[in-house]
Amino acid sequence: MRKIDKKPEPHQLTAWKRRTPRGTYRELSPVERRAIRDACMEEQFYLCALCCQRVTGESDSTSIEHLEAQRLAPHRSLDYSNMVASCNLQNQCNHAHGHQPLPLTPLMAECETELLFHLNGLVEGLTERARTTIKALNLGDSETSNPDLVERRKYLSASLLFSYHIDPRVELDEDEEMLRLILDDLNTPRDGKLPSFAPVVANIIRSWLSSA
Repeated sequence: MRKIDKKPEPHQLTAWKRRTPRGTYRELSPVERRAIRDACMEEQFYLCALCCQRVTGESDSTSIEHLEAQRLAPHRSLDYSNMVASCNLQNQCNHAHGHQPLPLTPLMAECETELLFHLNGLVEGLTERARTTIKALNLGDSETSNPDLVERRKYLSASLLFSYHIDPRVELDEDEEMLRLILDDLNTPRDGKLPSFAPVVANIIRSWLSSA
């Protein structure tokens, strides 16, 4: 996960709520839903809020996800601060979440420190709430829980490291200054977008720096 800084809700949603004071999320038209999705995608630099792989923003690949599920908090169904954009892949993120509580979310700064990613594609929860969230979203804490995500994260993270001339197969010999420059670059969007799994690689580099 990467910490998301939510901005004001899109004006289309504000106008709809004024016109429909007793409305619910399910009554929104495609116009408002598209505006919400686009706004979330911009905030997230076109990464899934939950697994951090690139998403297009189109309705067939990207969903509006309520972090506090609508069934658990119907009063927050139109609360933009409760909405993020999620990938639509089966068996993970939006599809795995359902109505389960999420004790750790990408709106919390701790989401970047309580999850630990490894070069083998696995993710480890460093706290109980992190482990609960990983299970709820099926983010791949074992090779059998979500092998597709684990393999994709392993491959794309390695590719991203190779682009910085770091070979994850050999012992790291980069100096601290160089790693910090790479970390800064990984956190810098280009044309409003970040590479797929950039926050994962940033997490790995931070763990290298902390153990140096």
